[in-house]
Amino acid sequence: MNNTLRTLGTIAALTASASVSAHTGHGTETLLTGLAHPLGLDHLLAMVAVGVWSAAALPIGQRITGPATFMAALLAGALAGAAGLVLPGTEALIALSVVVFGAMLAFAQRIPARGGLVLVGLAALMHGLAHGAELPAGGGFVGYALGFLATTALLHSAGLGLGHAMLRLHGVAWRLLGAGVGVTGLVLLTRV
Repeated sequence: MNNTLRTLGTIAALTASASVSAHTGHGTETLLTGLAHPLGLDHLLAMVAVGVWSAAALPIGQRITGPATFMAALLAGALAGAAGLVLPGTEALIALSVVVFGAMLAFAQRIPARGGLVLVGLAALMHGLAHGAELPAGGGFVGYALGFLATTALLHSAGLGLGHAMLRLHGVAWRLLGAGVGVTGLVLLTRV
């Protein structure tokens, strides 16, 4: 229990120090900038939450399905964004996805797996559109995409580990984590 609380505290400290929106004022041309991009608050919370939710809501042999769904939809969205697809309000939808992930964590074992995976995929499409839309004309997609996919996979893995550790905790811990993520999403939503 102490290790889980320390992990939650570490995540809270990291998110408090991260930028509010991951989609402003950064380069998008290299592997290194792609690796750093998901460390913005909105992305970090979403990716970790997907792993935590997957550990709680999916059967043991299928827990990788949540992160795999997110990564596939993230890449599809990034390709669409790089091709010029722009949806108004994408930043607001990304912030809203953090609110939704907070609710999914608070009620992890009550949400049907298929419904949860659909929400994971839709949120990932929005995150991907933001990634792809940021690219300058003419280049940098492959390195940047490899970078943000690698960091996304690491954050999903951290979430799976945290979720696995939290399975031994009472439902109150899940609701507190979900509430924290959801409230942070609401704060992000007010700043879009």
